Amino acid sequence: MGSQEFIDLLKRLSEVFGPSGFEDEVRDLVIKELEPYVNDLIVDRWGNVIGIRYGRRRDLKAMVAAHMDEIGLLIDNIDKNGFLRFRAIGGWNEVTLVGQRVIIKTTDGKKIKGVIGSRPPHVTPPGKEREAPELKDLFIDIGASSEEEVKKLGVRVGSVAVLDRGFEVLNETVVTGKAFDDRVGLAVMLWTARQLKDSEVTVYFVATVQEEVGLRGAQIAADRVYPDFAIALDTTIAADVPGVNDREFVTRIGKGPAIKVMDGGRGNVFIAHPKLTNFLISVAEELKIPYQLEVLIGGTTDALGIAFRRDGIPATTISIPTRYVHSPVELLNINDALNGARLLTEVLVRADERFIQELREKTIKG
Repeated sequence: MGSQEFIDLLKRLSEVFGPSGFEDEVRDLVIKELEPYVNDLIVDRWGNVIGIRYGRRRDLKAMVAAHMDEIGLLIDNIDKNGFLRFRAIGGWNEVTLVGQRVIIKTTDGKKIKGVIGSRPPHVTPPGKEREAPELKDLFIDIGASSEEEVKKLGVRVGSVAVLDRGFEVLNETVVTGKAFDDRVGLAVMLWTARQLKDSEVTVYFVATVQEEVGLRGAQIAADRVYPDFAIALDTTIAADVPGVNDREFVTRIGKGPAIKVMDGGRGNVFIAHPKLTNFLISVAEELKIPYQLEVLIGGTTDALGIAFRRDGIPATTISIPTRYVHSPVELLNINDALNGARLLTEVLVRADERFIQELREKTIKG
């Protein structure tokens, strides 16, 4: 299985429609790709996909999580002239939205296209034309001339949209597209499911819902699976671009997957389980898999949603360095993703009873 096959998989995942809470199309694709490589396959009541690959021991459980949802837009108002106002689903930088094309799913499941507009600069008050617009000042234009026309097309309050942007290969290893956060994590998970031939642990491959709006699906799945340890798969910031100093890069594309050390913001910091961090590092160094250590201020992953369920679940993240995250032109190096899948596969193979006992609760007295 080569890089072109992985690129084809990522392309299919990237281009499918699936904002938070509306992951149906992604879920159908994940089920199709995962089903041949697991023993049992479940869709829970909130739409998480859980594929179970039984190892030699069913009482030793590892959970691998990657979220299906992408950031999107939700229509909250249709004005009398047929323009659509919207709210953000997930975290957007308004600068990336101006002038973009969008795809809206109608009430009957059809898709129509539109563009995001804003007040023209020549009618903007002096001094304001260079300011970044606020979300409340943007609107979607689908070419309709009235509210009635919009409703006849099947668009209503509560309809959702994503950016209309295709997947492109820039060179042999660098690709760009929308929703790499976190379709690349899904691709790494699916690739690992294909590669994993034998393990002592039973592996729960979980494609989660609603990560971008609060790590919702991961929390539900973690309560259900209750694994001995968990590894989330996600993107991370690669700010290795002009105008940014080295310390602020976080990661660099092409230098390997990132092993999480810490992420989050003030009051919501997540520190990856140190024994898992050290285990991942030792596997990477043993097999000479390139890797980076990640300290990210500002964002987090499903690992946080998993870690503090029940009486605690040791958790960490393998991240794929990605430029321009939460934009329509996210960019990454395929080799980082392939090396991430290799690292994950080898970790799952090497996770034996002895290692898991080190993670479990210990009774000191009584």
